[in-house]
Amino acid sequence: MKNQARSNDTIKATSKALATLNKHTDLNNPEQVKQYIAQLNASTSYKRNLCIAYNKYAQYYQIKWEMPRYKQQSKQIKIPTKEKLEMLISASGKTLATRLTISMETGLRPVELCNLKVKDIDLEQRTIYPTTAKHGTARALKISNKLQMMLQNHIIRNNLNPNDKLFKGNTENYGKFYRIVRNRLAKKLQDPTIQTIRLYDFRHYFATMTYHKTRDLLYTKQQMEHSQIKTTLIYTQLLNLNDDEWTCKVAHNSTEDTQLIEAGFEYVTDRDGLKFYRKRK
Repeated sequence: MKNQARSNDTIKATSKALATLNKHTDLNNPEQVKQYIAQLNASTSYKRNLCIAYNKYAQYYQIKWEMPRYKQQSKQIKIPTKEKLEMLISASGKTLATRLTISMETGLRPVELCNLKVKDIDLEQRTIYPTTAKHGTARALKISNKLQMMLQNHIIRNNLNPNDKLFKGNTENYGKFYRIVRNRLAKKLQDPTIQTIRLYDFRHYFATMTYHKTRDLLYTKQQMEHSQIKTTLIYTQLLNLNDDEWTCKVAHNSTEDTQLIEAGFEYVTDRDGLKFYRKRK
């Protein structure tokens, strides 16, 4: 798999699946493997992943078997509020907070974030140029002034050079440290909903907000680096436009107009010489 340029995450997932099968079955007995997978009290998505992993093993060792067709189960994506994501960021140490802010503002996959190098960051232009994880087209992702300062401080604090990786560790460590902070915060605030926020939900938040702000499906697809438009279409159905999801502001002059627009507010309407803006919480 390494020689076929498969990602480290894919190799690790395959290795883990084969280790599970090897523990309970004889890998050279495909019918036994098939029977074990069939009787598992698990989702069809998990069974499908086991089959895909074993299929690689069978192909390599030229073992004949008919791969069962378990379908991938679709899961409803729940978008956390900006307030809760910012609470998680505030509860993190400097390095993890910087990582999570990148995830929130750019929608990078965890593996893409962990592969970032210092030279991929243009601090002057406030732009990140990631190496795509799925051989897609290159993309440029804008970041806020706040994140610009966080990244600049991180680079100086760790004395990083242009070819150095921006962060140490892999996606497994990133997820592990995030879950520790998340679970600790949920317990401290006695808020079980915080414990349901996955690391990947930062990416889902970015996608939903990008589509909401632009109403441009192709632009959102490009920013997310989706291979199929049907994947991007998921995010068009996740907008919650209830009044309690919005912060509303009124601008009395052009200066306030500019400040609200720079803060991410969108124009709604005007009345009695006043302009009304809103931004999703």
